[in-house]
Amino acid sequence: MVAALLVSVAVAPSAQANGNEENIMSMEVCKDPYASKFKLHLYYNSGQGGAYRNIGYSVYDFSAVKIGGSDPTVHVMKFCSLGVSNPWPGSGQRLKKNAASGENEHYKYMARVYFNNGYKGAQDVMGAGQHIDQFRHVKNNNASFRWTS
Repeated sequence: MVAALLVSVAVAPSAQANGNEENIMSMEVCKDPYASKFKLHLYYNSGQGGAYRNIGYSVYDFSAVKIGGSDPTVHVMKFCSLGVSNPWPGSGQRLKKNAASGENEHYKYMARVYFNNGYKGAQDVMGAGQHIDQFRHVKNNNASFRWTS
């Protein structure tokens, strides 16, 4: 029972205070998307290609993530650096204004990727289990993300 509860907490969208910290510091961020407990995957190229970033919790601003506590640092979310001798397209680039496609592996929640910070402006919505090969409204113009019912 405890293990099931821990798994559901790890993968379910949440307004927990540690969500920002998890989105920045967790090892899930750059795991293979299909092995990660984080269920939103944003990609640098169309068709789920190039470098990616796994996200587990809603993000108010991809370029200004504060993890709280005594750490005053503002973190910038970036695509994972992949391919040591032959870097994947987008490796290490800022996530904000650079994602071209995405995939929502959550079984229950919709993933909304927004044009502006603060979950505002045009958006592309991926239903539970859906992917978008090329964002229609926020391709290379994305600034925030939120899980919704």
